[in-house]
Amino acid sequence: MTELGPVAWPPAPIRTERLVLREPEARDRAAFIELLASPEVHTYLGGPRPRDELEREMPGAPERWPGSFVVDLDGAMIGQILLRRAPEHRRPAAAGLADLGYLFLPRAWGHGYAAEACAAALDWFEGVLPGEPVVLTTQTANVRSMRLAANLGFTEVERFRAWDAEQWLGIRSPVTPSG
Repeated sequence: MTELGPVAWPPAPIRTERLVLREPEARDRAAFIELLASPEVHTYLGGPRPRDELEREMPGAPERWPGSFVVDLDGAMIGQILLRRAPEHRRPAAAGLADLGYLFLPRAWGHGYAAEACAAALDWFEGVLPGEPVVLTTQTANVRSMRLAANLGFTEVERFRAWDAEQWLGIRSPVTPSG
């Protein structure tokens, strides 16, 4: 993965009605470990990482890189949004495009936080890199993620098989002003 390009990083925190998207901080370490070790979170992502391994390997302050946002609710991390550029993607249709990813703690599911946070991240992206499309990949079995992709305006490019499961690749074309 490479950086997003000519983007000033970190941006000012992005505020929505209920959430703040911000850079990772040292206080987020425990939530990152919980997120990465969660069997529920990783049902469609190849399985969780062992908690003891994460405890040993994760630095005191989680790594910061362009496109990585902590999703904060009332001062606590509930998830992560990632906007990354993959120069060599598994699918040629996505190579070089920004790729949206997201992970949320199970206690945050079902409240619309993922939709709110992803929409805010996509709006930010459109503001700093206008005209660039964004891709998203998810397992077709992940009904919630498929519904979120549709609600965010992603349309199917293709389905393919990877990691022993059917995957869905969608693209969100930039909004073009009518006139």
